[in-house]
Amino acid sequence: MHSVDVVVIGAGQAGLSGAYHLRRSGLEPDRDFVVLDHAPRPGGAWQFRWPSLTYGKVHGMHALPGMELTGADDSRPSSEVIGAYFDAYERAFDLRVHRPVEVGAVREGVGGRLFVETSEGTYATRALINATGTWDRPFWPRYPGQETFRGRQLHTANYPGPAEFAGQRVIVVGGGASGTQHLMEIAEVAADTFWVTRRPPVFREGPFGADQGRAAVAMVEERVRRGLPPQSVVSVTGLPLTDAVRHARQSGVLDRLPMFDRITPDGVAWNDGRVVEADVILWATGFRAAVDHLAPLRLREPGGGIRVEGTQAVRDGRVHLVGYGPSASTIGANRAGRAAVRAIGRLLEGAEPAAERASSVLA
Repeated sequence: MHSVDVVVIGAGQAGLSGAYHLRRSGLEPDRDFVVLDHAPRPGGAWQFRWPSLTYGKVHGMHALPGMELTGADDSRPSSEVIGAYFDAYERAFDLRVHRPVEVGAVREGVGGRLFVETSEGTYATRALINATGTWDRPFWPRYPGQETFRGRQLHTANYPGPAEFAGQRVIVVGGGASGTQHLMEIAEVAADTFWVTRRPPVFREGPFGADQGRAAVAMVEERVRRGLPPQSVVSVTGLPLTDAVRHARQSGVLDRLPMFDRITPDGVAWNDGRVVEADVILWATGFRAAVDHLAPLRLREPGGGIRVEGTQAVRDGRVHLVGYGPSASTIGANRAGRAAVRAIGRLLEGAEPAAERASSVLA
């Protein structure tokens, strides 16, 4: 049993922001707090992005607190650029991230502590910053006949880039930013592409300023406050109408079809008799919050989500969710990390000092 004041789960943007502010507040890594990450190397979910997503195609990557990302080559894969940046950040602030470490469960402990069960032992902690994001929980919708499809089905989470789809007929399902990016680059090499979405896509004209950003965040925040599963901030902002998107609409690549009713061995079909044959179905259908390890704490509301005020879980104030719901953007994650550490500081001020500490924490 390793005794610390704070456990941070996840070393993406939100987790590193939290760790940075813990450091700034005077807490020492591997003595007062520990950062656990299940990924094999620095970079958070960015390290798993497909190679064709270059840094120049990334929208709104906000720098981590205390250290700018400078001199990045827009033509390099974002996984490489941001992975190197996160690596340098961890070393610059000596955050000592433990990886790869799997977190199995967080349970009620003794003496007011939480027990965090991991692949390197159990941590007894006064507070928890959960920064696990969504990448590990890709959402796969279910449709009749899905298991009969003879072609290939894959998700954004394991999208390899466009080269593998050369000469194939590809259906891209999903109206978000990933779906449109996949579609536009696959269309350059595929024999044919089809775009299917549940709702007509909304394209956003003109600049997206601070007022629009605050309004979008407020919509997501309201769902979280009501205990509903969060939507991404991007889902309520609409798709930016860039030159590339305009061209794809004019050329017919972004010609949206309504959602099909069933999947057949050779493609998809609608109840009105329309049929599309395909070799591949690519599900760009988003992700869900990776919070199953928190299930023993019974934080979920009847609506299916975790109700959060600020960053605190309403059902357990020791638990802070950062990068969740309204703080899922990169700038939101930074702010949430700072807010969580401030609240944790108030909690620790009213707690008794730890009996046993540094000697039992893994280096």
